[in-house]
Amino acid sequence: MRILEGEGVTKYFGGLAAVSNVDFHVDQGEIFGLIGPNGAGKTTLFNLISGAFTPKSGVIKFKGEKISGLKPYKICRMGMARTFQEVKIFGNMPVFQNVLLGSLFGTPSGMASANAAKEATELLDFVGLSAVKAIPAGGLTLANQKRVEVARALATKPELLLLDEVMAGLNSTETAETMELVTSIRDRGVTVFMIEHVMRAIMGVCDRIMVLHHGEKIADGTPKEIATSKKVIEVYLGE
Repeated sequence: MRILEGEGVTKYFGGLAAVSNVDFHVDQGEIFGLIGPNGAGKTTLFNLISGAFTPKSGVIKFKGEKISGLKPYKICRMGMARTFQEVKIFGNMPVFQNVLLGSLFGTPSGMASANAAKEATELLDFVGLSAVKAIPAGGLTLANQKRVEVARALATKPELLLLDEVMAGLNSTETAETMELVTSIRDRGVTVFMIEHVMRAIMGVCDRIMVLHHGEKIADGTPKEIATSKKVIEVYLGE
């Protein structure tokens, strides 16, 4: 079953097509990857899906309903959450409060304070941050700040989670741990759509991968198909 799909999705900035006539779909329960060179349109596509931008043309559907043009908070409450390429957390607030906000305000009907606190506590344990829950989030390492953002997104109870370069800037150990976290998120029943430049990670955890180049889709397939595609090697992976 397709949880997310786009047809002919296009977005211009001035005269430049940042995303051009892109068709895609994400199946429920899979980890779907999005790769491409810098400036390929990856984050723009995420912004279109999550409601930060409105497509110039084309349509995006989530669980069969058209969402292109809806406000981000409405899309979130339908069951989609995201993280950002540059971490967007409340640095002066404790880690626990950051995650609590997702439980209190990101779900369709809100949540009672006691239930929200219980949910936030469970999610901090899930992402491995229980020991630092009272520390201001801005004082954490980059890897842990990214985990705060993931936990806050999960607190909205998404069916689909968009991860924008969650492994960027991490060392090899942190990357391996984050790969395990992504797999664990899918094991919780959450479909994952992720942008990533760390090829070891994207090839290691994804069921399918789509490749963008200059805003256009140039490939879509299994990790093996992508890794052996002459066109992908030429424009992105290199020899």
